[in-house]
Amino acid sequence: MSNQPGGSTAAQPDRPEALAPIDRMATATDAPAGNPAPAPGTLALALLAVGWLAAMLWSTREAIDSATAGVTAVSLSAFALPGVISAALVTGAAVGLAAGEPVTRRRDRMTLRFAVAVGAGLLVGLAAALTINLSYADNTTTRTIAGTAAAAAIIGGALAGARNGAVVGAVASAALGTLAFVVAFSVARDPLFDLFGAGDSQQSLVSAATWVSRTESLLAGLVAGGLAFGYLTWARRRAAHNAATGLRWPAYLVAGAGPGLLLLLAEVIIRVGGRSLIDLAAALSEADAVAQTSLGTSRVDNGIWVLFVGALTAMIAFGRTLTPPAEDDAAEPLDAGAPEPATADESSTGTAAR
Repeated sequence: MSNQPGGSTAAQPDRPEALAPIDRMATATDAPAGNPAPAPGTLALALLAVGWLAAMLWSTREAIDSATAGVTAVSLSAFALPGVISAALVTGAAVGLAAGEPVTRRRDRMTLRFAVAVGAGLLVGLAAALTINLSYADNTTTRTIAGTAAAAAIIGGALAGARNGAVVGAVASAALGTLAFVVAFSVARDPLFDLFGAGDSQQSLVSAATWVSRTESLLAGLVAGGLAFGYLTWARRRAAHNAATGLRWPAYLVAGAGPGLLLLLAEVIIRVGGRSLIDLAAALSEADAVAQTSLGTSRVDNGIWVLFVGALTAMIAFGRTLTPPAEDDAAEPLDAGAPEPATADESSTGTAAR
């Protein structure tokens, strides 16, 4: 027998330590954050956003040109302003992301990225303002739309200068899809009015309009959350080869809530930059004043609905992708250093040796 420190008379066989159970859910959500995931498809997203902005500018000009009087033109301009501003905000963010993403693809240069993104948003704003001034009638209303649209594009470019390009891309793509859905939903408004009991009384019309608005906001939030989750999933798969790149649950939360935040930000820009146009339209008649107030309240409610429903949808979708801990991991011994109990064969062998 060989003496060993600690009074042990028999050598203990070397055993590899048992690994602790691996919590796959914690690995997926709590991995150390490294470099932000790159945003895929930025050029296509920018082109789609520019096309959407061009469509909004064209439809607004057609609506104003079809007006038979100056009073009607002012009212139509006020009604069309939110669509132009939201489109300019999303386009500034998309183009700013497409311009700023290559800057930090190889090296983390946040200051340069922010400057490039803001510059791209400025170019979009100048192009939109120039288009409005050249194609619309030259008056105070036109200058208000042009200036507010330019400001919205610059703010969108500044938002694109954020460090995590994948989250910005998810917000921009989801917001663009939400805006397109709202326009497409107009086809279903009349059937829904009938479905929700719109009749000849004022009370039934108000009740039906409320339910139609809530249905639109709920569906828009589902679209926003689904698109944000899909974009981040795409970005995560594209960056799977880079172990230092991680997209944790806060990214999905921000991306899902982002379209609603952009809608609320657009409303702030409208009420600040387009205040003169809104007040001018509200001063036309008592009915116009009520309409402008009601539309403003409806846009705020819609933004809040899209914010919360989009965030909840993205988080639920992300949670369903998490892999629970394996059953065999739970069966691993908690104390990896404890000796294993001897089997029947080992006990009989030891007795015979003694």
